[in-house]
Amino acid sequence: MKFHQILIIIFLLYGSGVDAQEIFTPPLKSKASFMAGEKLIYQIRYGFIVGGTTTFSLQEELYQGKSVFHATAVGQTTGMAHALYGVTDIYESWFDKESNLPFKQIRDIKEGHYTSFNEVTYDRINNSVNSKLSGMHKVPEKILDLTSTFYYLRRIDFSKMAEGDVIFVNMYFADEIFPFRLRFKGKESIRTKFGRISCIKISPVVEVGRMFKTQDDLTVWLTDDENHLPVLVRMDLSVVGSVLLKLIKYENTANQMVFHEVE
Repeated sequence: MKFHQILIIIFLLYGSGVDAQEIFTPPLKSKASFMAGEKLIYQIRYGFIVGGTTTFSLQEELYQGKSVFHATAVGQTTGMAHALYGVTDIYESWFDKESNLPFKQIRDIKEGHYTSFNEVTYDRINNSVNSKLSGMHKVPEKILDLTSTFYYLRRIDFSKMAEGDVIFVNMYFADEIFPFRLRFKGKESIRTKFGRISCIKISPVVEVGRMFKTQDDLTVWLTDDENHLPVLVRMDLSVVGSVLLKLIKYENTANQMVFHEVE
């Protein structure tokens, strides 16, 4: 399974069976969840097989004279998988430090002999985007892109949410608008390579069918601290079984990480 397919599964599946009254956009935390210089590395595993890594890095840059965050997500195969498939997918986003709304995104795909590159800029006044591949498109207000969504979820104030509440987000990806929903499922302590840590548990609301047997087959664990750092993503897929994204390295988090020794 390729990196972009994993991202599509995690973020871009339409929800089903959710009461519209349960869906809302929660407030963002006032305290910073991340800062320039942060670097996160995840390992992609299929059972005992390591398929690749995903690296998120965050920098501070000027965009049209404004200080913004520049986030880069790089997914690539490793070892034998890289020799066979040679996947390197790069997603970049320049987004506002306060609102988390992107000004520009880049998608640069190299998978074997297939390559694709696109740059999209956002017009927030007119709620439109300009894609170098497909031109101008009208989009919903406050739409995000793939990489800025990763950081947006970390800024949510989960103390304002009740278990079962659903987060709703619109995202522009591959020249399409993708609405998606994530259900807050409470808190849970999990084991990681760094130790045990208390986490916030959220599940993208997925369509039960060909890929998923139940609505609980996709889960994301964020640390229950000021960082809201994703430490684990688990996907139980009907075709290939369990796929895990595990945090294996982190640098320069905005707030101290507190892991407890595994018993």
